[in-house]
Amino acid sequence: MSRLKQTRMSRVLSCNWSVEELPGLSEQDKLQLHNCGIDSTNQLVKEGKTLQKRTELANKLQMHLTYINKWIALADLARVPSIGTEYCGLLLHAGVISVVQLAQIPTHRLHKQILRLQVATMQRSDLCPAVDVVQQWIQEAQAIQSEKC
Repeated sequence: MSRLKQTRMSRVLSCNWSVEELPGLSEQDKLQLHNCGIDSTNQLVKEGKTLQKRTELANKLQMHLTYINKWIALADLARVPSIGTEYCGLLLHAGVISVVQLAQIPTHRLHKQILRLQVATMQRSDLCPAVDVVQQWIQEAQAIQSEKC
């Protein structure tokens, strides 16, 4: 990897979004999160760092843990700048549940998974992001992971 590319990748900052922007949450879900003091994706990820914390949040919200896990996965994936709230749902449906997992997937494999999903659910291959876009997602996820070390 070139020095310039390494420098550029190491400067990727994770994004923080309003929970209002996460796909798939009802107005009631958003209101309940807000009432628990969770207004952003970073707060949601932080509140769900451990199984115990996720279970406590599920109990507090009186929701099934499955929903909490889904919301935290969406919030985690949305941290990647080129994914954001626009593509986090697509990645989750393609089987990617975290930035850690995304950082480890080979580009061609993830692109194939997304293409298969698009064809199976929408009978359209033209909606699949280009390979270079998928590669950018993975590179940014790797940069975010390397910042944690």
